Amino acid sequence: MTDVYVAGIDMIRFGRYPGKTPADLGAQATLLALDDAGLGIGDVQAVYCSNLFQASGLMGQQILRLIGQTGVPVTNVSNACASGATAFRDAWIAIKAGLYDVVLAVGTEQVPKGMLPVGGAMGAEPEGVMGSHAMPAVFAEAGMVHANKYGTSFEQFARVSVKNHHHSTMNPKAMHQVETPLEQVLASEMIAYPNTKLMCSVNTDGAAAAILVSEKKARELGMGRMVKVRASALASDPYEPRSPTLFDANTPTRLAARWAYEMAGLGPQDVNLVELHDCFATAEILHYENLGLCGEGEAGQLIDSGATALGGRIPVNVSGGLLSKGHPIGATGIANIYEIAQHLRGEAGARQVQGARIGLTHVLGWGTAVGVHILEKAA
Repeated sequence: MTDVYVAGIDMIRFGRYPGKTPADLGAQATLLALDDAGLGIGDVQAVYCSNLFQASGLMGQQILRLIGQTGVPVTNVSNACASGATAFRDAWIAIKAGLYDVVLAVGTEQVPKGMLPVGGAMGAEPEGVMGSHAMPAVFAEAGMVHANKYGTSFEQFARVSVKNHHHSTMNPKAMHQVETPLEQVLASEMIAYPNTKLMCSVNTDGAAAAILVSEKKARELGMGRMVKVRASALASDPYEPRSPTLFDANTPTRLAARWAYEMAGLGPQDVNLVELHDCFATAEILHYENLGLCGEGEAGQLIDSGATALGGRIPVNVSGGLLSKGHPIGATGIANIYEIAQHLRGEAGARQVQGARIGLTHVLGWGTAVGVHILEKAA
């Protein structure tokens, strides 16, 4: 079975694009990724396209109408916040299966302003009766469970936002590129305690694309800038006797991380940097432990130590993360992989993690789908 490599990958700067369509954004990202790979749309043998809010619109086909209709199979993917990671994984599977040598994974989104709607429940509506499935409430509750169990403080949650906003000042493709000192984060509008407005991810438009190739094609193109996909894992909720509204924020991530580490033959100690799903500051704290970056109950001390900042032992969300780079849902998973690829290639500029050879990406789509990928510098 062939290994799979990322030959080309890119993203547009995340922001608001009122004069564009999601297909326009996806087409732009695809052309950037094709240029990065040194290939054209005529070389692509299959397309996997991720999008959430316009999922019924055959987005992949819309993108090809803009940049070249070659008749290749197109599969459109919608898997909540894990949509981009799912499209990437499906492209990886297609090459692993031996069907193709060159596959495009592209994610694109234009996200509405304000609090995002959550998919409808079957039967009686549990909202307000058995808790809330509004995302700020869900991750506030999950953070408070951690705080009650381990003593994690309001300030420790807030330091995640300070760190990620600082990282984004070095990322020209982040939506926001401004420092947010601790006092400012703590004093910003309270959304759902302990998450203030600056501790919530940024709704934005965006697109990202990746060109995946077989080992045969990678050798033909040259291995110099190739990034190897060491592992791809996707998990959903295992049954647990919990509230049907408040899904478990932790178990699916632990499951996907365990499968990915096993597939890669690696452990958390081998990873040089991580892009994880910081949809809220509380979520990043939880995922330090879920991904094995520290022991149980140690996440608060980990953020205090500076280990997850650029220059630390295990830098996390050097791109600025969802909190500052932005969170265009269908594009987020591939944008996370773009960030890791930049570091493995030594092309991340001012935010470069020196000597990076192994990187991990993680996304969590509520309801639940969790994608974890482990990537390795190929040459």
